[in-house]
Amino acid sequence: MSTPPSQGRPCPTLDEIRGWPAAVGVPDAARAIGISKSQMYELIKRGEAPVKVLSFGARHRVVTASLIQLLEAA
Repeated sequence: MSTPPSQGRPCPTLDEIRGWPAAVGVPDAARAIGISKSQMYELIKRGEAPVKVLSFGARHRVVTASLIQLLEAA
């Protein structure tokens, strides 16, 4: 299983994302779909995120399976 990329790395491939843990942080999910983390946080805040988000108080995790579905449909 590979780990999500760290800041500053190029966009991950779909094959790399398939190896990610069940849920990843917002910055990694945003990078995977090509938007900034601030844009993703704004979408989450408005309830308009294109992926399934698990919220734990002020912390959020993106469900990797929903990220894969979004990218496969694109």
